[in-house]
Amino acid sequence: MTTELNMLVWSVVLGLVQILIAATFSTGQRGLGWAVSARDTTPPLTGVVARLDRARANFLETFPIFVAVVLAAQLLQRHDAMTILGAQLYFWARIVYVPVYAAGIPYLRTLIWATSIVGIVLLLAALF
Repeated sequence: MTTELNMLVWSVVLGLVQILIAATFSTGQRGLGWAVSARDTTPPLTGVVARLDRARANFLETFPIFVAVVLAAQLLQRHDAMTILGAQLYFWARIVYVPVYAAGIPYLRTLIWATSIVGIVLLLAALF
């Protein structure tokens, strides 16, 4: 398995972990009754719980693009230092993003997000 596919698989694991963390903390804040209900009304999340939920949502916004470029690179047999670096930048930036966002560190959070986007761009550039 290539490094890029390894990073993709581990990114799936990261996504599942983020969903589990966000769901657990939001249930803790909103209550089990809300979690098992039809959720016709949704109380807003606050503090760290809200930040964990936004980090999860942000991951879900970028992940499909990452999947697309990794799979396209594999199908086109584009595998070099740039694609490896791109996949690693995305994955490791997304790992670091979660605790930094949860801690509420604004500028660093944005820099880390931008690093993950650079990873996607490197993979995309390899397709041309």
